[in-house]
Amino acid sequence: MVNSVKSSNIGYPRIGEKREWKKALEQFWAGKLEKEDFLKQIEAIRLQHLQKQKNQGIDLIPVGDFSLYDHVLDTTVMFGLVPKRFEYAGGKVSLETYFEIARGSKSAVASEMTKWFNTNYHYIVPELGEVAPTLVDNRPLQFYKEAKQKLGIEGKPVILGPVTFVKLSKGYKETEFKKIVNQFVPLYADLLRELQTEGVEWVQIDEPILSTSISKEEVALFNDIYEALHEAAPNVNVILQTYFESVDFYEEVVSLPVQGIGLDFIYDNGRNLAAIKKYGFPKDKVLAAGVIDGRNIWRANLEHKYALLEEITEFVSKDQLIIQPSSSLLHSPVTANNESTIDDVLKVALSFADEKLNEIFVLAKGLQDGKTSIQAEIEASTNAIQALNKSSVRNNKHVQKAIQNLHTYSVEREESYKVRQAIQEKSFQLPLLPTTTIGSFPQTQEVRGQRSKWRKGELTNAQYEEFIYAEIKRWIAIQEELGLDVFVHGEFERTDMVEYFGEKLAGFQFTKFGWVQSYGSRCVKPPLIYGDVSYLEPMTVKESVYAQSLTTKPVKGMLTGPITILNWSFVRDDISRYDVANQIALALRTEVETLEKNGIRMIQVDEPAIREGLPLKRENWESYLNVAVYAFKLATASVQNDTQIHTHMCYSNFEDIIDAINALDADVISIETSRSHGELIFAFEENTYEKGIGLGVYDIHSPRVPKVEELTRNIDRALQVINPKLFWINPDCGLKTRGTDETIAALKVMVEAAEQAREKLLVKE
Repeated sequence: MVNSVKSSNIGYPRIGEKREWKKALEQFWAGKLEKEDFLKQIEAIRLQHLQKQKNQGIDLIPVGDFSLYDHVLDTTVMFGLVPKRFEYAGGKVSLETYFEIARGSKSAVASEMTKWFNTNYHYIVPELGEVAPTLVDNRPLQFYKEAKQKLGIEGKPVILGPVTFVKLSKGYKETEFKKIVNQFVPLYADLLRELQTEGVEWVQIDEPILSTSISKEEVALFNDIYEALHEAAPNVNVILQTYFESVDFYEEVVSLPVQGIGLDFIYDNGRNLAAIKKYGFPKDKVLAAGVIDGRNIWRANLEHKYALLEEITEFVSKDQLIIQPSSSLLHSPVTANNESTIDDVLKVALSFADEKLNEIFVLAKGLQDGKTSIQAEIEASTNAIQALNKSSVRNNKHVQKAIQNLHTYSVEREESYKVRQAIQEKSFQLPLLPTTTIGSFPQTQEVRGQRSKWRKGELTNAQYEEFIYAEIKRWIAIQEELGLDVFVHGEFERTDMVEYFGEKLAGFQFTKFGWVQSYGSRCVKPPLIYGDVSYLEPMTVKESVYAQSLTTKPVKGMLTGPITILNWSFVRDDISRYDVANQIALALRTEVETLEKNGIRMIQVDEPAIREGLPLKRENWESYLNVAVYAFKLATASVQNDTQIHTHMCYSNFEDIIDAINALDADVISIETSRSHGELIFAFEENTYEKGIGLGVYDIHSPRVPKVEELTRNIDRALQVINPKLFWINPDCGLKTRGTDETIAALKVMVEAAEQAREKLLVKE
């Protein structure tokens, strides 16, 4: 019997169960793997992923969602949009050029990288305007053929839609938006025609921009575009896929000339379901219902999910329904099967990508064959969730009482910034344009190797600590030699900036293989915040105090802020995220106070994830930013006036949140600006910012060593709009992923650029 209720997946993780994809990439980049062998390994990984989805019983399996770096970059090169600085001669973009766009080359700066909506995945920003788009490589067609020929899978090609693609790009004026989008329509039409010729039945076109705050005029543009695409390939069934939020203008969206609409029923705050109940759903379309959370790792309550689907089927017939995750499973680890060290109560409450696919299959089966056919699975999910909720880790009375009494904690510094600035200036005696780094120094193979031995028990705690102290001492000496003004200890004892703190706080759990892609081959293993968060013991004091004992220069204590820990973790879903953020903030407050008591007078509390956590709907920004500012101040406001609080933030578009940045009341902020080619500086031309600020003057995501002239341009541009007495000079971000030699070389250039800038300022005076 043919199932009337179909199951589908939107996208699958690229990295492999044990990061095989990452390892192949990095071996290839290091010259340890020949191109042909690299491509064979990658193909084997890709086919294995498809086979797993087929084995799970998924009806519509995505193809073309796999990438060698980033799916937005894939779309960029598919249309031949290579910036001129990479000397592209036309035709299919080579693998070498593809990676140069993402990572830079000796002669060309990499393209900008920024967040993918409100996730911790980051994409390479397409640069439009220099080159006219042309379809040079139909990637979805290649992957469709591969899946069909090698695995017998009738795949569903996944394509990033034209409106979202242009919206996420740069290099054009806002008034040219419609004109630019229309340049792509014939190319998408050609792409779909070729898929139609090959016999493709279903195509998924991702337009998550529909889940943001867009205008009615922009929605009207969708109608024209998709009418043209339907005329070009009338036999291809298009699912217009949205995710991460509800859609505005629901009636217009479901009336678009496509054969299916994909809606998120997890992160829509109930609005998509409410719209269906109010306006109904077209009888001539399928609804791809995202009812399994694609972005978190908690087992679905199948009783609740089944009830949700029953509500939907009051308005959408079963033969119109496709059951799927709320978004691509790119944002989830691959499988929980390999997690052998996690307590059983927690493990059975987990659901990674493979487990989510099973949940989708089970729900489709239940809706097809009746609820009784999946009763055992429903009961198992209910029991697992209840057991975790009743566990002691979720019922810490001390933490819960503290949250109830937040009003007793001060969240304001004793004096205003102006008063603190004068006190700190006298205390630290720093030069004009002080130089520093963001926190981490290279995690060399030796550092990683020693940590691995320690974790395996091959090194004692004393031996490992001796090694870490030796690295700290070596890099304090390097910073002295370089002539930096404010030092860091280097963070050699840390793996990941969130994981490290999670390992030392109650309420966190760590997986062995729970990796997800952040950018390129950079994978992170987000901690699971599964219980009430509380402080156990000092986390950073020992290393910071040791580093400070080696120099008369100030050494910053380095912490990760509450909102970044929240946004870069998989967060429990049984209480509000606001409460979890404040639990983390209270724990960090104790650490900040402990650092101060031990003589550390500069403390950096990094919040790189504040901007990327912004809700997609602008009407929700204020409430989110209020939560973020409160949590940061809860963590930092109790210090003395002569203790200088720093923070660091990543990626661009900070003009959206300048008021919130100011409200943090940090004494010094450092912000990325080099990779966006100084565009961030425009935000400071239109907004007054009168606290200490460092705009990162060189890009740490690229292995190239910058030239003094490049940094000088960035510094001079910034000093046109920022008071030199408030300006700091630093790299964009931490240097953990860079090599030792390139790091030292780049910092030498930075110090030289700072010295030249000081000399110019003195001449002006």
